[in-house]
Amino acid sequence: MTTQEILKQVRKIEIKTRGLVNQVFSGEYHSVFKGRGMEFAEVREYQFGDDIRNIDWNVTARFGHPYVKIFEEERELTVMLVVDLSGSLSFGSATKTKQQIAAELSAILAFSALKNNDKTGLLLFTDKVEKFIPPRKGQKHALRIIREVLSFQPEGKRTNIKSALEFLNNAVKRRSIIFVMSDFIDSGYENIISSLSKKHDLAAIVLTDKREYEVPPLGLIKLKDSETGETRWFNTSNAHSVFLLKNLFKKSIEMKEKVFKSAKIDSIVLSTEQDYVKPLVKFFKAREKR
Repeated sequence: MTTQEILKQVRKIEIKTRGLVNQVFSGEYHSVFKGRGMEFAEVREYQFGDDIRNIDWNVTARFGHPYVKIFEEERELTVMLVVDLSGSLSFGSATKTKQQIAAELSAILAFSALKNNDKTGLLLFTDKVEKFIPPRKGQKHALRIIREVLSFQPEGKRTNIKSALEFLNNAVKRRSIIFVMSDFIDSGYENIISSLSKKHDLAAIVLTDKREYEVPPLGLIKLKDSETGETRWFNTSNAHSVFLLKNLFKKSIEMKEKVFKSAKIDSIVLSTEQDYVKPLVKFFKAREKR
C-alpha cells in the first residue's frame, strides 16, 4: 500500500472505531478495568449519608463542624497490545484479513484507553520482536498504533509467541492490561503466558478464519503455508479429509482454551467474517461480573 492508501485506511478505521468506543466500548472498558486504588481528592463538609469513617478530624476541629475526605479512583492504567504479524495473519477469506481485524481491535482498545486517560503501548512480533512502542497517551499516539498494526512490514514470517512474551516480561515492569492478538498457531508459550498472567491482567484474542476449517467442494486444490512456504494438495470433495480438517481445527481451539484456562486468563475467539462487536461486548460483560 502507498502512504496515501495507508492513511485513508487508518482514517476509515478511526471513524468506525471511535463511534463504537463512544457508543459501546468506553463504558465497558471503564467498568471492567479498574484503577489501581483510591487516592485523596478533596475535603468537603459532611453531608447526610457520608461514611463517618471518612471524617477528617483535624479539619473538623478547626472549623467546628464535620468535614469528610473525598477519594477518587486512581484511574491511570497501562494497556499493552501484543499483536502477531506472522504470515498466517495476512490470511482472510472474507473482506478482511486477520491483521486488519487486529488493527480495528487495537483501535477500539487504544481509543477506549485514551478516553479513560490511560496509556497504550504496542508490541509487534513474528518469530522475533519486530517493533516495540512504549506506552504513552494522546490521539497521535493512538493513530500511530493503528497505522503500525495495519501497515508494518515484518521481516519474519513464522510465529514465536514465547519470545514476544519474554521480551514483554522484561520490558514492562508496571502491572498492565495486556491483550495478545494472534491466531496462536504456535506452541511452547505455555509457561511464559502463565508466568506473565500472575504479574499482569492478561487476555488472549484468538483470530481465526472459517476457511481454516470449512472449505467449499472445489475438488483438488493446492494449499500453501503462509509461514513456511510449504505446499500440499487437498481434496475438498473427500468427505473424510474435510472431516479431519474440521476435527483438527476443533482440537486446536480446545488445546488453546486449555492453555488459557490453566494460566487463568480470559480468552475470546473471533473470526474474520463475523461482526466482532457483540462477542467483544459479551466478553467485557463476562469479565465485569467476575
